[in-house]
Amino acid sequence: MHALAKLARQKSRRIVGLMSGTSADGVDACLVEVTGSGLELGWKVLSVQSVAYPAEVRQAVLEVSEGETGRTDAICTLNFILGEIFAEAALKAIRSAKLRPQQIDLVASHGQTIHHLPESRSIDGYASRSTFQIGETAVIAERVGVPVVGDFRVRDVAAGGVGAPLVPYADRILFQQPTRAVALQNIGGIANVTLLPPAQSGKPLLAFDTGPGNMIIDAVVHDVTLGKQTFDQGGEMARAGAIDHALVERLMDDPFVNRVPPKTAGRENFGREFFRTLTTLSLFGRVKGNDLVATVTQFTARSIAENYRRHVLPYWRPEEIIVCGGGSQNPFMMERLREELPGIPVVPIDERGVPWQAKEALSFAILGNESVCGVPSNVPAVTGASHPVLLGKFVL
Repeated sequence: MHALAKLARQKSRRIVGLMSGTSADGVDACLVEVTGSGLELGWKVLSVQSVAYPAEVRQAVLEVSEGETGRTDAICTLNFILGEIFAEAALKAIRSAKLRPQQIDLVASHGQTIHHLPESRSIDGYASRSTFQIGETAVIAERVGVPVVGDFRVRDVAAGGVGAPLVPYADRILFQQPTRAVALQNIGGIANVTLLPPAQSGKPLLAFDTGPGNMIIDAVVHDVTLGKQTFDQGGEMARAGAIDHALVERLMDDPFVNRVPPKTAGRENFGREFFRTLTTLSLFGRVKGNDLVATVTQFTARSIAENYRRHVLPYWRPEEIIVCGGGSQNPFMMERLREELPGIPVVPIDERGVPWQAKEALSFAILGNESVCGVPSNVPAVTGASHPVLLGKFVL
């Protein structure tokens, strides 16, 4: 604990943030130099790196994320293997900045979510929400040689929250403006929005998962190409196809898309079972190939926009929507969003000073900094937690 107290007293801290999302395609690492905390926090990105999951590892992650195939021995093994890969990503970011591990103060790792159950379940009278992330932090600490903080979601869930989204706290630090409202739209495996009203308005921020991001698109691309491609590079497959609007309307009946916030989604909502339903519906309407890729891309954009129309715009109209995550690199997706939300500029996050690969990892570096400084960083109004809590578990 003396090490943490010393770290909290430092004028600046070098922190590696680590993130792997629901797409399960690899680990993003962002090395950032941080000063202060809270709204006075200052930050400077020193390097951004990624380590892709090998095909066999990615397949293992997808298998343990499903109730039908998630064996305990596989989860046990994968927890430590992912710890090695997360550590590799951290070390890669450190080397890229021409620094040594001894010059780093902290690693902050989100881990890899393999199951997330925001609705309470009970066993023999004991009821609880739950969430499970792997990527063993003890392995990261051993390989990198610095303190690690991880497992950020669980304390919010223990306090009655749904444990996600967690990045709105960082969004406020990074992007809130005095007199302009801004929306941050992440399109990773799952899509989520953070609405930041003008700081001077005194209004609380709004954030929730809107529904699928790239998850369904990736699954369709993998199926259509017989595993030769895992995502739609540059939206080229979608652009070559034709949208089946009748199928989009059927998909828009999805219960999660139509749920009122607070809400958080994962593979439990848009994983294997959803894909089976999609396959049945698309075969019935004979939608296949690039047409199906175009259709599910439109569904993703439409589900985002519909959540804006129902839950965001009635609260506060943003003056621009900043898009991050892999979806920001899909021109077809960006075009669909602009068409669905006319009159609001939709811009990739790169144009606002943050590399798109860095945003989520940078956010967890910020959350790690707040944990070191003893500052609660969940947002109870977003997650539904009963009170603000200090996030994360430390390995020293």
